[in-house]
Amino acid sequence: MATDHFFFEHQASCSHTQARAGTFHTPHGPVQTPRFMPVGTLANVKTVTPAQLKDAGAQMILANTYHLHLQPGEELVAAAGGLHKFMAWPGPILTDSGGFQVFSLSKIRTISEEGVTFRSPRDGRVIHMPPEASMRIQNQLGADVIMAFDECPPYPADREAVEAATQRTYRWLKRCIEAHQRSDQALFGIVQGGVHLDLRQAAAEQLVQLDLPGYAIGGVSVGEPPELIEKIVQATTPLLPTDKPRYLMGVGTYREMAQSIAAGVDLFDCVIPTRFARHGAALVQGERWNLKNKQFRQDLTPLDESCSCYTCQNFTRAYLCHLIHAHELLAYTLLSIHNITELIRFTQSIRKAILQNEFAARFQTWLEPSNNSA
Repeated sequence: MATDHFFFEHQASCSHTQARAGTFHTPHGPVQTPRFMPVGTLANVKTVTPAQLKDAGAQMILANTYHLHLQPGEELVAAAGGLHKFMAWPGPILTDSGGFQVFSLSKIRTISEEGVTFRSPRDGRVIHMPPEASMRIQNQLGADVIMAFDECPPYPADREAVEAATQRTYRWLKRCIEAHQRSDQALFGIVQGGVHLDLRQAAAEQLVQLDLPGYAIGGVSVGEPPELIEKIVQATTPLLPTDKPRYLMGVGTYREMAQSIAAGVDLFDCVIPTRFARHGAALVQGERWNLKNKQFRQDLTPLDESCSCYTCQNFTRAYLCHLIHAHELLAYTLLSIHNITELIRFTQSIRKAILQNEFAARFQTWLEPSNNSA
């Protein structure tokens, strides 16, 4: 399954952890790792333009197969020249398989060995999605990295159900490999197994045998406490190949990213930056600030004087507070720009520390057990 279009270049390691710095090469450009990737579910990172994303330091972004299948449809995206042209994003793109979204529809879907059948929450029509359909849709969307169709068990779930889902994920992965048609798209497999480390180990060992271009750790951040996420990541990441990118799905807090990087993870995604922005919240040096609060109404200082983003270089806390209280849409754009920049800047600073072999010392605070920070 390895392809010449994609390769991972290892550049530095941390002497006190498993952290590493590298570059993931794709047909649409390199991705310097470790790296946070903004989420653009419907071919759009909410309220932010592609130019603003680039200015924020984004290199690779996400879109979602399930949502784009429902609207506008993969045929239209393909007719437009693929996702890159459709959304005017020149850099690498990753599409999730839609598995997590489908399985979250627990009341309107059924699972069988063949695939998943569900009713569209948009118009009620019945949709059948086997692994082959996810591959067909993602091949038409044209992202650089596509994810295998997997079954994401909920938390909590009994061991028998998690084991069945993990085994089915592997069988579906082999069907995805057979159905995948494009050599210019890298198919990543997903390690499932819930909170059961022996299931995670067995799943990882099976996936590694398939020699995929990259590997993801899925089924975390679905309700389990942070200490279990850390345990899963620490146990699973070392089982994945060192010459392939490692992607932790759906995680984007400072502490979880730092701890996962220490275990050897390269790529992260999360909706936190834009979701927080829509609630009037900013990420500032590890803290979550509610800009609706009274304390900001007459504060004429920048949101974060150390941040080089467009928002911090041009606007005050008082102005952002005003926009939020006035329900002005610009507030969401400005906060999204800052929040995205902040998480990318955080992973960039970790990358620099790894290259200087100073990661463990400089980020010790974030490697300790969790507290109330973001």
